[in-house]
Amino acid sequence: QVQLIESGGGLVQAGGSLRLSCAASGLTFSNYIMGWFRQAPGTEREFVGGISRSGGSTYYSDSVKGRFTMSRDNAKDTVWLQMNSVKPEDTVVYYCAADRTRRQPVLGTSEVDYWGQGTQVTVSS
Repeated sequence: QVQLIESGGGLVQAGGSLRLSCAASGLTFSNYIMGWFRQAPGTEREFVGGISRSGGSTYYSDSVKGRFTMSRDNAKDTVWLQMNSVKPEDTVVYYCAADRTRRQPVLGTSEVDYWGQGTQVTVSS
């Protein structure tokens, strides 16, 4: 049974930092492109960033580029999302995602094989 367990969400002040973690189990982690998405109530799930299987390549949406950084450790089956200079508009639920077939670390919601349960991030102004 595949599980993606996010942690690290919470309350942070605007301009501060937060690091989200996603621990994977039940799959061969190094075979998967990993991504982060986020979703506000009543909106579509938005792609935030992706990281290649080796960790050598990343891609970010324009809304977070320069502020958020992804990394992974295939020995620990874990991917992280470092969030710096957070803004109130970053207040949403963040989801970890795994994709087996894509070649590049850019994911669409329909292409994701596995989702985490989500973790809430709240940025106070």
